[in-house]
Amino acid sequence: MTHISPTGLSKTPVWQLNKITLWHYPPAVRNYQTPLFLIYSPVNSPDILDLFPGKSVIASFIQAGFDVYLLEFGEPGYEDKDDTLEDYVAKYIQKAAKRTLLHSRAESLTVIGYCLGGTLAAIFAAVTDLKIKNLILYTAPVDFEETHLYDKWLAALRAADETDIEQMREWNTLISAARVKAGMRLLTSPVYFTPYLALLGKTDDEAYMQKWMRFNKWANSYLPMPGAFVKDVVLKLVKENSLISGELTIKNKKAELKNISCNLLVISGESDQLVSVRQSSPIMEHAASKDKTFMLSKKGHTGVTISEGQLPEFLDKWLPPRS
Repeated sequence: MTHISPTGLSKTPVWQLNKITLWHYPPAVRNYQTPLFLIYSPVNSPDILDLFPGKSVIASFIQAGFDVYLLEFGEPGYEDKDDTLEDYVAKYIQKAAKRTLLHSRAESLTVIGYCLGGTLAAIFAAVTDLKIKNLILYTAPVDFEETHLYDKWLAALRAADETDIEQMREWNTLISAARVKAGMRLLTSPVYFTPYLALLGKTDDEAYMQKWMRFNKWANSYLPMPGAFVKDVVLKLVKENSLISGELTIKNKKAELKNISCNLLVISGESDQLVSVRQSSPIMEHAASKDKTFMLSKKGHTGVTISEGQLPEFLDKWLPPRS
C-alpha cells in the first residue's frame, strides 16, 4: 500500500519484521543503477530526512534520480527488550539490505548511515557478504577512545566493576523513550537549548515558526530502546572500543574495519557537539578502501544531514559518478 510522507513523497513498505519497516521511495526517472539504502539512528525517528518541503534529504535524492530505500527501526515494545546489537545488524539490517537488492534488481548498494545508524552501517559493511559499492557515514562514531563531551562519564564507565555493570537491571527491560531522552539531555546539555535560542526574535515569522515546530517535534521524537541493545553499545562499543580494536563479533564473524573495501565517504561536522571528528575519522585509517574521502562540514550534528533542496553537502560531486 502506498503512503504519502509529510512532504508529499510517495513511499511503499516493501519489507517488515517486528517493528522494522523498509520503505521504498521511487524516483520519477531512475538515473542511477545503484540504489540508496539509508540507515538512521535507532535513537530517533528518521523524519529529519524528510522534514518539510525544501529541506528533505530524501526528496533531493529522488529528484536527482536515485532509487531510495529507508530502513525505519520503529518503536520497540517490551517484547523486543532482548534484541541485541547483533540482532540489529544480522537480523534487521542484513535482511533489509538483501530485500533492497531484490526489490531494486540491483547488484550492489550505496549504504548511507547517520549517527548511530552510521555506526551500525560500518559494522554491517564489515561483516556482510552482500555487495556494497559505496559506504557513506554521516557524523558516525566509530572510535570511543576519546570524547570531548562525556569524557568524565566514559572514564567512570571504564573504571567501574565489570560485574556490577553486567548486572544492571536496565539491561533486562525496555528503556523508555523518556529515559532515553533524559540520557541524551545529560550528554548534550546545554547544546539542546540552541533551537530555543534560535526561536527568539523569529516569533513574528509564520513560515519560520511552522518549520521550527516541525523540527522541534522531531528533536523530541526519542524512541524506547531494547536494554540488551543499549548494553552492547555501552559495553562493547563504548567501554571496550571493540569496533576499533577489531574484537567485535557478529554471528561469530569479527567486524574488522579492514574488511571494508568499498568506496568510502566519511562526513563530520566541525560544529558537531555530539560526535567529534576524532570519533568519526579513524575509520579512514582502518578501512581497506582504495577510494576513501573524509570531508569536514562547517555545520553541526543535525545540520549536516539536512538538505537545502538539492543533493546533500559533498554528495553532488562524489555520489553520481560512483552510482
